[in-house]
Amino acid sequence: MSKRGMLIVLSGPSGVGKGTVRKAIFAQDNNKFHYSISMTTRKMRPGEVNGKDYYFVSKKEFQAEISAGQMLEYAQYVDNYYGTPLKYVNEMLDAGKDVFLEIEVNGAMQVRKKCPDGLFIFLTPPDLMELRHRIIERGTDDLATIDKRMHKAVGEIEMMQNYDYAVVNDEVPAAVEKIKTIIRAERWRVKRFLPDYKKQLGDVLK
Repeated sequence: MSKRGMLIVLSGPSGVGKGTVRKAIFAQDNNKFHYSISMTTRKMRPGEVNGKDYYFVSKKEFQAEISAGQMLEYAQYVDNYYGTPLKYVNEMLDAGKDVFLEIEVNGAMQVRKKCPDGLFIFLTPPDLMELRHRIIERGTDDLATIDKRMHKAVGEIEMMQNYDYAVVNDEVPAAVEKIKTIIRAERWRVKRFLPDYKKQLGDVLK
């Protein structure tokens, strides 16, 4: 039976560049992570592809998935739902594959309760003014929505204390390398080795 894969959660405030950093990691030739595509009720942005960037569904469809217990995590953010379908994540982890989630802070806290052995990385902006600038430059939100996102971001940054590591996204290539270094180090943590060795010791002493 395959050793269960590692769940890697990348999170942070809206506009910090989670998607850009995740795409840069997955664009590398040596990438072996499996990306769990999130589901959302927000409108598709220019250049996005359904089933690749997100599963775009209606609020009624999303709520049906919640009722059926088919979401690993979900949150309502700025009048839209975001969440992670459960089935794909479990199938990949059980097959020994490492699964990479790129999700919002509230969703990450739900995953933390259900999967405490996951690796939780918080992507943070250099400062709040830079975060506001990035949201404005994205050009997808009006000023009222930007103000909502900034207000929400303050609370999200305070949640950083619940993560294992923090990475400042000042330059995307540097952030990518920091995240990969963290993941490499995490594989060697005693807590990830000990269960297998305890089983081996038990087999020897039978």
